[in-house]
Amino acid sequence: MRRLSEVMNTYCGLYEADRTWLTSLVSEWQLFADTSFSDLVLWLPDADDDNIFWAGAQIRPVTGPTALDDDVVGEDIRYEADSMVTAAYLSHEIMETSDNNLRAGIPVDTWAIPIIRHDECIAVVERHTNRMGVRAPGALEDTYLAVADVLSAMLWHGEFPIDPPSDPTASPRVGDGLMWVDTDGTIRYCSPNAVSCMRKLGAAGDLLGDDVRHLLPAVTVEFNREREGASSGQPVRAGWEVTVERPQASVRLRILPLTEDANWVATIVLCRDVTVLRERERQLVTKDATIREIHHRVKNNLQTVAALLRLQSRRMNSPEGRDALRDAQRRVQSIAAVHEILSQGFDEAVPFDQIADRILLMVGDVASAAGQVIARREGTFGSVPGDIATSLSLVMTELCQNAIEHGLQSNNGTVIVHAVHEHNKLILEVIDDGAGLPDGFDLSGASSLGLSIVATLVGDLNGGFMLRDNQGRPGATARVEIELRGPQALS
Repeated sequence: MRRLSEVMNTYCGLYEADRTWLTSLVSEWQLFADTSFSDLVLWLPDADDDNIFWAGAQIRPVTGPTALDDDVVGEDIRYEADSMVTAAYLSHEIMETSDNNLRAGIPVDTWAIPIIRHDECIAVVERHTNRMGVRAPGALEDTYLAVADVLSAMLWHGEFPIDPPSDPTASPRVGDGLMWVDTDGTIRYCSPNAVSCMRKLGAAGDLLGDDVRHLLPAVTVEFNREREGASSGQPVRAGWEVTVERPQASVRLRILPLTEDANWVATIVLCRDVTVLRERERQLVTKDATIREIHHRVKNNLQTVAALLRLQSRRMNSPEGRDALRDAQRRVQSIAAVHEILSQGFDEAVPFDQIADRILLMVGDVASAAGQVIARREGTFGSVPGDIATSLSLVMTELCQNAIEHGLQSNNGTVIVHAVHEHNKLILEVIDDGAGLPDGFDLSGASSLGLSIVATLVGDLNGGFMLRDNQGRPGATARVEIELRGPQALS
């Protein structure tokens, strides 16, 4: 199915502001569909022909059966003498059927609502109600339809949708619970689900006739501000959302003012019991905090180990033993750097550039005792999963140390860490401008502990590792390729 933006870009000549308005409408018109028990279709005028309209969007009600079995987005209707869409577009008036139309043997009521902005009709919303599915009349159905009538007029006059936009994951919907509140704060109607929400917050009685400000003190300030604005003649268009917390329950509220010709006539309050969701959020926050604390403690423990290795190396008389302990110290520090970054975030992916820069500082400090070494990073690693980051930090540490000790032979020089993160592949190159590889060098037969560690870790990551001389210039390049999986593959 085509998207609204695609239809508008292909067929329509709307201003950018009108495109934005219609996009907001489509993101919010579930409220209108549910309160009217109707399917909605947004018809957009053709840029070159006022007799052609294109279906830009369509939605079905959650509260009742559909009246349209087929998806019509991307289809067009052309001029017909009895076309309600054309009549509404040309007259700027709401059109409706006087008798039920039959569609596939089902009686369907139809309305065509022009959307008027800056005295022009920019689109038409066609509303289809399946009469076979209309529920028996009652207070809930009557209130829903009363809300729909006001929303229809607001849509006609460009007063709907209401800012700010709803959150599709958290905002309450019509079926979650609805209250109709008069401009004086009196609750005229409260749906059964809304009553249940209020009961969980500690309310008693049938709620009808109660002042919503006494029932929900959290809405008092905004509700009074709404009244003051209406009494001073200011247009009322802003809604708001708030979560009411009680020890026994949490209820999310969405408060929307209803207007007629920019005059405030009522307010609807949508209610959703989010107690379970809030509890899960608290559990997730607790879990995240625990994981971060674990990473922090692991980092501290690793730093303690590195400090002990440093102390021990200073007491060693054997140069070989001293160098071995210092190599172990650097490896521990590189792992600690990963856990330090993980302890500062909420997910298990780390921005590896920070770790790489810390490793380069550490390698540069160690190399400064032997010669002047410039170590720098080019490119970016992006975000890397935590389990890969640990191995990758060790690989980078070993390759940088190998470039300094064997490539530069502890003399002056430059070591460049070049990183490329493309889609599902991460490429790491460590380039030096030293003496290059010895004649007859064979990586598979190398006896270096550092290179053995690199080969093993890269193999565990199902990656590739190679070491080659630079072409046409001094030095050598160590290249590692790793395939990533999961969300970080696109970072």
